[in-house]
Amino acid sequence: METLLYARTPSPVGPLFLATSEKGLVRLEFQDRIQQMKPNIELRESKAALAPYLRELDEYFGGKLREFSFPLDLRGTDFQLACWQALLKIPYGETRSYGDIAHAIGHTHAYRAVGMSNNRNPIAIVVPCHRVIASSGSLCGYGGGLDVKRKLLALEQQSISFRPIAIGA
Repeated sequence: METLLYARTPSPVGPLFLATSEKGLVRLEFQDRIQQMKPNIELRESKAALAPYLRELDEYFGGKLREFSFPLDLRGTDFQLACWQALLKIPYGETRSYGDIAHAIGHTHAYRAVGMSNNRNPIAIVVPCHRVIASSGSLCGYGGGLDVKRKLLALEQQSISFRPIAIGA
């Protein structure tokens, strides 16, 4: 039996559920869309254990953090892990298409499978599947809903657009 420590927290995009193992963050999900845990998992609430994760999320939502520094404990198939690693390489404030991700992982025609991997992403926001859009440039599919996807993309665009200018540098 594995014990994961968890916390629930409000956020600008709705309530979030976070869980961590000894290795790092295992889950960051929208409260309304928590994926089923394996039966050999015990959950124990601990805001203290999740405090570093919550602090970085607050900084992200405040437009002060562009890259998360805490460790991740990604769990999935080899294909899913490849997709999620490719998502982690999408720069803050930029987007990629499902086809771009498929190409990046060496499965050029697997854009639908990439979409399904995004759908199963257990660490929303941090593993930025919100940065993946349709090849037409339109927003499509997001576990938190398209409104949340819009908000996350707008947050990232806004914090890029309004960076302070160093005067006299």
